[in-house]
Amino acid sequence: MANKIRVTAWNEFRHEKSNEYVKSIYPDGIHGLIKQFLETQDDIEVTLAALDDPDNGLPDEVLNNTDVLIWWGHMAHHEVPDALVEKIRHRVYTKGMGLIVLHSGHHSKVFRQVVGTNGNLSWGRDQKEVVWNLLPSHPIAAGIPDHFTL
Repeated sequence: MANKIRVTAWNEFRHEKSNEYVKSIYPDGIHGLIKQFLETQDDIEVTLAALDDPDNGLPDEVLNNTDVLIWWGHMAHHEVPDALVEKIRHRVYTKGMGLIVLHSGHHSKVFRQVVGTNGNLSWGRDQKEVVWNLLPSHPIAAGIPDHFTL
């Protein structure tokens, strides 16, 4: 297929190296498992990137060829350079790159900068969250309404 969705799965890739239990579950990193799953779809190609890669895995060449960035962060949010965060924010805001932030990524610099929040969560049964789909025509958002409440 000529027009594949180009996904970059980014991961700190630290727990998988430092914690034997986590390594036993995700020997190729959680980003590797995400790639393995997504590549079962004929219309998706996946690039892997990690914090300790050169340019934190996201040099301009990779970012400029990414339709959707999947972000997994947990323990090293502070190590992501501000300049990289700004490049990602720019790609999302002005170039339409999709951004999917997973797990503890709500405290990542990327999430906080793109969404404009401190990332703190509130818990409890009475908490409601409105999720906005700002670009419903994006292929990764196919079938998702313009907003919904969790």
